[in-house]
Amino acid sequence: MTPQRRAIVAEIMQAEGHINPAAVTRNVQRRIPGVNASTVYRTIRTLEDIGVLSHAHLEGGAEYHRAGEPEHVHLVCSRCGRTGDLSVKEARSLHDMLEKHRGFAPDLTHFAISGLCAACR
Repeated sequence: MTPQRRAIVAEIMQAEGHINPAAVTRNVQRRIPGVNASTVYRTIRTLEDIGVLSHAHLEGGAEYHRAGEPEHVHLVCSRCGRTGDLSVKEARSLHDMLEKHRGFAPDLTHFAISGLCAACR
């Protein structure tokens, strides 16, 4: 493993919450200026392929989290950008409704539900 990849993996593993590839790139480039964003994205893809990371599609693009973290549904305020989480247990009724009425089995952890947070309402 190259020193660049070691720095990328270290940055990802110390991150808390959602992992944004652009933020990882900025943070690693502060320490190792020559690190290319494509190296960060390839490293993230490799970590996802081997089961270390999972991704979800948020309004600003894909975000990642460590695969060992509890699954959750992402909530994103369309006005202020504030994010929140909903446990899979809390989202179960939405899942069951879609399955019952549409015959569709959704993966609610793979995308964000957009709306307005309490402060913006």
